[in-house]
Amino acid sequence: MNLSSSSHPAAAPKSPLAETLLVTSTLHWSRNNGFHSVEDRVVVEAPLSIEISYEKNGYTTRRLLGVTMRTPGHDDELALGLLRAEGFVRELGDVRASFAASENSQGEKMPTWCIELSHAPAGAFQATSRTLVTTSACGFCGRDGQESLPIRRVPRASTAPRLDCELITALPEKLHREQSTFFATGGCHGAAIANELGTILLTREDVGRHNAVDKLLGAALQQNLLLENKILILSGRASFELIQKASVGGFGVVAAVGAPSSAAVELAHAVGITLVGFVRDQRLNAYTHVDRLSLR
Repeated sequence: MNLSSSSHPAAAPKSPLAETLLVTSTLHWSRNNGFHSVEDRVVVEAPLSIEISYEKNGYTTRRLLGVTMRTPGHDDELALGLLRAEGFVRELGDVRASFAASENSQGEKMPTWCIELSHAPAGAFQATSRTLVTTSACGFCGRDGQESLPIRRVPRASTAPRLDCELITALPEKLHREQSTFFATGGCHGAAIANELGTILLTREDVGRHNAVDKLLGAALQQNLLLENKILILSGRASFELIQKASVGGFGVVAAVGAPSSAAVELAHAVGITLVGFVRDQRLNAYTHVDRLSLR
């Protein structure tokens, strides 16, 4: 299914590196050389409205889900992944069309991405609607509590091979090598999907760590990539909302370069995710469901 084909404007192509960074003048100081003017490249952080539309009782409704601060590029995946994580979309058949717009349903002139749903959303839409600007650091803003987030137990294949710890500790460097925006700016997060052989299948970057994961979830859905027995790699720490997104996607393993939070550990244990943190320098800490690991 081509999510960009509809009577609406066609989806914009994926943004090149030039759209993800801004060259700016800055004053650099060092003890040896003092002050001098240099050009620096900073990662772009800009707003994106994310909306849904659907038909109900013969009328078409278009609703603003939220405005997020993100790094431009893969906006279609970001919107689709967010809706997947929020429980609006579970499969491609839930989406009728996906399109970009220059104005949101509130009349504000800003980049907007709208997902046209095949059916009206079930449940209490108001409980999940954010309708506010979220920062690039916030994946949980606009909700009354954790209980309103969709959370699923990760399916477990009895035939899945155990993962070698050396394979897992090699993953952050593989992710790092594919982070072109990070290399240029030093200012964005990365996330990647790897298979049980340690092969990187998809990589996404964003100034917001939760946005990077949403882009992965959207891309995986567009490509019909099943996430069972796959590894989610995070360039930073593992927090509650990232484990929640991993559970919705069906990841069996989350490997984070940084530390996990207590809520992340508790949720990973509850939903059946193997959570490993401090994955670097040929070492890791395994917090939950260590039976997926080869403990030789």
